[in-house]
Amino acid sequence: MKHFNILFLALIFTVSGFAQPSGQTQNTEPPREKGQKSVLQLAVDPIPTVRVGFIGLGNRGTGAVGRYTFIEGVEIKALCDLDADKVKRSQNTLAKRGLKPADEYTGENAWKELCRRKDIDLIYICTDWLHHTPMAVYAMQQGKHVAIEVPAATSIEECWQLVDTAEKTRKHCMMLENCCYDFFELNTLNMAQQGLFGNIVHGEGAYIHDLRESNFRSGAYWDMWRLKFNTAHTGNPYPTHGLGPICQVMNIHRGDKMNYLVSVSSNQFGMTEYAKEKFGENSAQAKQEYKLGDMNTTVIKTEKGRTIMIQHDVTSPRPYSRLHTISGTKGFFQKYPTGLIALEPNAHSFLTETQIDSLMTQYEHPFIKEIGEFAKKVGGHGGMDFIMDYRLIYCLRNGLPLDQDVYDAAEWSCLVELSEQSVLNGGMPVKIPDFTRGDWNQLSGLKFAH
Repeated sequence: MKHFNILFLALIFTVSGFAQPSGQTQNTEPPREKGQKSVLQLAVDPIPTVRVGFIGLGNRGTGAVGRYTFIEGVEIKALCDLDADKVKRSQNTLAKRGLKPADEYTGENAWKELCRRKDIDLIYICTDWLHHTPMAVYAMQQGKHVAIEVPAATSIEECWQLVDTAEKTRKHCMMLENCCYDFFELNTLNMAQQGLFGNIVHGEGAYIHDLRESNFRSGAYWDMWRLKFNTAHTGNPYPTHGLGPICQVMNIHRGDKMNYLVSVSSNQFGMTEYAKEKFGENSAQAKQEYKLGDMNTTVIKTEKGRTIMIQHDVTSPRPYSRLHTISGTKGFFQKYPTGLIALEPNAHSFLTETQIDSLMTQYEHPFIKEIGEFAKKVGGHGGMDFIMDYRLIYCLRNGLPLDQDVYDAAEWSCLVELSEQSVLNGGMPVKIPDFTRGDWNQLSGLKFAH
């Protein structure tokens, strides 16, 4: 009977999700090398004029060059892309703004030459996903701060490469998660930080965006890189738009940390069906195996007992959504399909539009007060891209810690591999590494430097 009770309890703990160590995929934290130190709240000497080199001039990179022409204290020194025409397009942008031309770099390894220049402070990377980490690591090794498009990494190994290189070189490594700077996200973050929603219990985020036409259209993505990634991988390859703003609300690595996740994906239906309709039943596209499930759902448990749900779907015919939902002990908000807020003591009903507008005014985030209207005029996903760029340059010019650090980049990007690990193992719990190596509770909440 004694042995039966032990086996019974072990079964209960495993089935209920409290997996024993042997039942959970482990992702351990390698020790820091000698002389390597944490870069939490990293601040470097002020850079009065930030000299920037851009690598990757597709839609994201071209847009960034345009926005940077409106930021004070910036000098655009170099432009790099495999396509010389894209470089010329950004040169035209500089000319229209009355700025001198930047130096041009084209060719497969030209980006390395750009990174080695002595007269550049910041490398801004907008290439395909697989080049983000190698370029960022090399740039930091050459003494440059880096800003990387999302996701910053596509594997746990790459996440550690970013963290370790930033800690060794003492250089900033920021992932360009623009959704953290959207207006609703900033205002509701301010509300949460001031206790309006009480103790935060649960968050939901997503990237739900029908990309079938773009994935299959030649030229939409260089060398069809996004389609190739979705062909080879499952899980959630693009988690950060939904996860980043929630992690900021929950103070991840600033008083809480993500402990483990479980992830499941639906089968793949939409890519094949779309390929048959567009290219024909017997086409190579229709016969290709696509590993990415149509809908991936990942659930995360934090050290403080909170939960996060993150979804990814780029094949279903449905409206765009990032969900962005937070539930606390005193209230609730959601952004999609429309911004709604409910608060105690009448949380069974949503506030009226007038009441929500009043709250948005009362809790308007300082970034929006400072630069919001100008950001809308400059543009970039409604202005959030400009706020992101403005804040990066502001912090560099004033020698302040960045709003997002390398640990954010690693934590938010690590779901790319970890969700795939869980999906391929039947939804098995997967440990999320502590990229701060034990320093996750050294800071008390997210605080933006000024």
